[in-house]
Amino acid sequence: MLLPACYIPQQIDTLEREQRTLRTQSSASRSELDAIRSTLADTQANLDQLHREMKALLERVEEVRYQFDRRIGQVGQSSRDGDQRLKDLEERLAKLSEEVKAQTAELKSRDEELRRLKEQEGATRSANEAREKATAENAAVKKEYDEAMRLVERKDYRAAIPRLKEFLKKYPDSNFGDNAQYWLGESYYAIKEYDQAILEFDGVRRRSPKGDKAPAALLKQGFAFAELGDKLDARLILQELVERFPDSEEAAKAKQRLKSLDSPAPRTAPPAGR
Repeated sequence: MLLPACYIPQQIDTLEREQRTLRTQSSASRSELDAIRSTLADTQANLDQLHREMKALLERVEEVRYQFDRRIGQVGQSSRDGDQRLKDLEERLAKLSEEVKAQTAELKSRDEELRRLKEQEGATRSANEAREKATAENAAVKKEYDEAMRLVERKDYRAAIPRLKEFLKKYPDSNFGDNAQYWLGESYYAIKEYDQAILEFDGVRRRSPKGDKAPAALLKQGFAFAELGDKLDARLILQELVERFPDSEEAAKAKQRLKSLDSPAPRTAPPAGR
């Protein structure tokens, strides 16, 4: 009876220790469980936060995608608008280029017309100046010719001869050249220098074989040969006159002189008209 009585307190102590150990262990397990629960709660909170962030991120992605698609559409529209504007600009540029070409051609045509007008104006001015110069020269030429002819009209043949020679030398191509040459021959004929007269009359033939003074020069040349007694040459010259100018007044005189070449020498024929 005493042994069990002693043994029971020991068992009680053991049990109490075990209970305390269990309580300690239970307390530790509870603490660990609480820690686990706390960790799980934190983890759940973190998961919830991640879900919220993921949802916000997805929404942002959708918004970005929407904005991107919209921008792409705007870019496409802008590109099409840009292409149309570029096409319009190219068409305007082509029209402007055509207008520039047309204006350039018109300007070139105007320049050519202006150049022709200037050339015509220059030619007209030159022609007018030439005419004025010719008129002035002709006036000077006629003045000198008239001065020489006044000497012939006064029958001052010896004074007229050098003036006529000077005139022919100074104005070899003058319109008065044939007349001056003829009257030079007449002046020598008048002072009876027949040899020189024949040469000067021949000068008329050489200057203008078909000129107005050619018949008169042939007539007086034939008369000059006759005055020298050269009837053969006189006849040849007078026959040439009749053949070349059959309807002239000089041809009628030549025919009369041809008939009288074998007769006594006729009176010297007067000079032909001026």
